[in-house]
Amino acid sequence: MNNGKTNKSTLEKSMMQNQTANRIHGLDTLRAAAILLVLMYHYMVVVSASNPFGFFGEIGWTGVDLFFVLSGYLIGNQILSAYAQNRKFPLTTFYIKRLLRTLPNYYFILAMYFLFPLALGGTTAASLWQFLTFTQNLGMRPGETFTHSWSLCIEEQFYLILPIVVIFLFSVITSIKRSIWLAWLVIVAAIVAGMVVRGMAWFDYGHSAITGFDYYQHIYYSSFARFDELLPGVAIALLKNYHTETYTKILRKGNALLVAGLMAVATMFYLLSQFLYTENAGFSFYLTTFGYPLLATSFAILTLAALSPASLLNRIQIPGAASIALWSYAIYLAHKPIFKVLKAPLVKLNIDTASFWGIAIIMTVSILGGWLLYRLIETPFMKLRARLYSTDSANKLGAGLNLSAH
Repeated sequence: MNNGKTNKSTLEKSMMQNQTANRIHGLDTLRAAAILLVLMYHYMVVVSASNPFGFFGEIGWTGVDLFFVLSGYLIGNQILSAYAQNRKFPLTTFYIKRLLRTLPNYYFILAMYFLFPLALGGTTAASLWQFLTFTQNLGMRPGETFTHSWSLCIEEQFYLILPIVVIFLFSVITSIKRSIWLAWLVIVAAIVAGMVVRGMAWFDYGHSAITGFDYYQHIYYSSFARFDELLPGVAIALLKNYHTETYTKILRKGNALLVAGLMAVATMFYLLSQFLYTENAGFSFYLTTFGYPLLATSFAILTLAALSPASLLNRIQIPGAASIALWSYAIYLAHKPIFKVLKAPLVKLNIDTASFWGIAIIMTVSILGGWLLYRLIETPFMKLRARLYSTDSANKLGAGLNLSAH
């Protein structure tokens, strides 16, 4: 019995040490920023008719786009590093570990939506089989049940497809003397395909008269129209693993990357906030078609700065950012139902949800709820994963596994 307790304690200690060792402060900061942006935006949409967060509340939806870029890099790096080191990529192990990472939290929150449909449900709900297979985003419209799961669908579909594409590509690349430029060509072609899909959808569903509901259904929530935002992150992973000298030279310019990234993100924030949708002109064709990959590229530059040891973004550890980053997947899943549940009681208590105290109460409870989900649901399955797969195997799949996307 004592030996069993000792082994369990050693395992948990090893997990914590591995988590700490693998953390990159810059990625923690970006991940924390992403979830805070999402919280501010959804607070405006779900809780408060006003916008208490100003510009950042208005543009907060871009937090999901930042998650996409981080996902592309972290998952792409796990896969490509194996090939770059001439190791066999363990496809089955990859899928099992992804499922242990993502399914428990997701299915728990999904169960809450179906157990309490009056409190949490929307106007309509997709079929249960769609929720179970991460396909409910196809045809989803605003106001439906569990709408913020749309981004999880795109990421889960990405996790499923990317390894298969890479395995196929590298079998072809081997036959043509490993010309890595084929991989670059595929990335560029896929990004162009995403732009074509959005442009065609804009024309097919009303041009400048396209409504918000049609825009969300056919463009914003659609896997076909949003998958390309993951690819700048994959491009970073490809650069890191197959153009090592170039990647190293780029990272030496860490603070220049930080400044360029901030300027690029600020520019895209301004353009998207001012011109993506205007009252008289509707949704912009140009920003609908080209804006999303440009935004993702801007975030990719910041991601490079986060990875650079020469960058302030990499070197400075912001208090609390690592914790928020670690809990971000759970917070993302839990925050919207918590927003819905807390809104009515606060109104009955005459607490203005747009006031400091209203915001403080709802945001604090939402983060606490995410932490509880992380501790009670996610952590046991992560411990199970650690028992099933050794730390060495986890490290071989790429450092920063604990930061992998929501």
